[in-house]
Amino acid sequence: MTRSLLALLLGSTLLGCASLPFPAQADALDALQERVIKVSAGIGRSVVHIESAIRQNNRRNVVTGSGFLMDASGIVLTNEHVVERAEKVSVVIPGRTGRYPAEVVGTDKQTDLAVLRITLREGDKPFEIAKLGDSDALRVGEWVIAIGNPYGLDGTVSLGIVSAKKRDLEDDDLLNDFIQTDAMIDRGSSGGPLVNLKSEVVGINSRGQGRGIGFTIPINTAKRVTADLLGQGTIARGYLGVALQPLNRELATYWKIGEIEGVVVNGVTAQSPAALAGLEVGDILTKFDGKAVTAEKDEDLGDFQRLVAEAEVGKEVALQIYRKGQPQNLSIKLGVQPKVVPEEEETDYGFTVQEVTESLYRQYRLLERAGVLVSFVEQGTEAAEATMGPGDQITRIEGNEIPNIEAFREVMAKLPKDRPFLVEAKRGTDVRFLLIVPRGGSQPRAAVSEPPSEG
Repeated sequence: MTRSLLALLLGSTLLGCASLPFPAQADALDALQERVIKVSAGIGRSVVHIESAIRQNNRRNVVTGSGFLMDASGIVLTNEHVVERAEKVSVVIPGRTGRYPAEVVGTDKQTDLAVLRITLREGDKPFEIAKLGDSDALRVGEWVIAIGNPYGLDGTVSLGIVSAKKRDLEDDDLLNDFIQTDAMIDRGSSGGPLVNLKSEVVGINSRGQGRGIGFTIPINTAKRVTADLLGQGTIARGYLGVALQPLNRELATYWKIGEIEGVVVNGVTAQSPAALAGLEVGDILTKFDGKAVTAEKDEDLGDFQRLVAEAEVGKEVALQIYRKGQPQNLSIKLGVQPKVVPEEEETDYGFTVQEVTESLYRQYRLLERAGVLVSFVEQGTEAAEATMGPGDQITRIEGNEIPNIEAFREVMAKLPKDRPFLVEAKRGTDVRFLLIVPRGGSQPRAAVSEPPSEG
């Protein structure tokens, strides 16, 4: 890193030290430069290059990313999206020859974290590992270094500051309160460490969003997730079963509830802990387990979602609500958060389906939970010629009910490979009859058979 660049980065700092003579200013620049060099050289030996062979929707690709060794036994931390749907994962370590095959110990989509394990080869020196810091102690304005392999350029180092903490990216699949930094995070940097000037990893780089805006997962979040994945193999999170919207001042004024703060319940899942406790649409949640709840805009809802997710499953929690202008107290027993990542099944006929999770049920505004959801249709295949499309909800195949993805697999396994079969799929409120004719089937190809439309 050149002195001119460091001078630019330190400009605002040196303004506060304008009374220092020039030699002292030069010494400050040299000290920072030497510190960055020392930290980069030390932590760089534990930063790895990751290659994942991904198969998705009948296509195979290689995805590259970064990671770092956090334990001498060969535990590597990276992003979930680096190894998502990977059939094979390998790791390249600086200063060592060849690739190390990696086992995916576990992943967590909601924090975008993945834990890998590699094994020392005979005659290898012990792995060099990174020291983990405390992201809660991180301060806005603190110098940080991002290390990774952007665009395949291994061992790339960038210097910046912590721009903000507790950023919510308004992604329904994520629970993170991200660290924002202006240290460069580009494609391929994902999974690499964000390091402070004490050589401590304070975050795991996740994504960039334009020049000078990057987002990093706090290392304290990674510690909790890693402990669960290594210990139990899964992560059990608290679950209420509600949909929420912010309580803004306009709604509060209209409802004449004064300065009350909270979140508005706008959906309650049937048979969920919230439903069993008597929570209703229109209730205003003001306290959860003694903690005040507030949200005036959509990005504020993440705080409450994390509060629930981090609570102990099975715990009896006190809720304070307002219903029709009157305060009430409810007790609710937290359930286990339903599966977030749906199982998928790829077929030989050019379409892929996924199970209907709670999230997909809400996202697609489905009328029922039964069936499987078509997630992909490849052009030019039997499914495409039958006019099947993403978003179709398959409920029957050859007259057999399809309540879930397990039933779908069983029915598909029993179908003759060379005979047409009829799929019934819901598209909105309509049912479509789709005839899938295998290549070389015994009957002429037919596109779609459907009931007459209403006039």
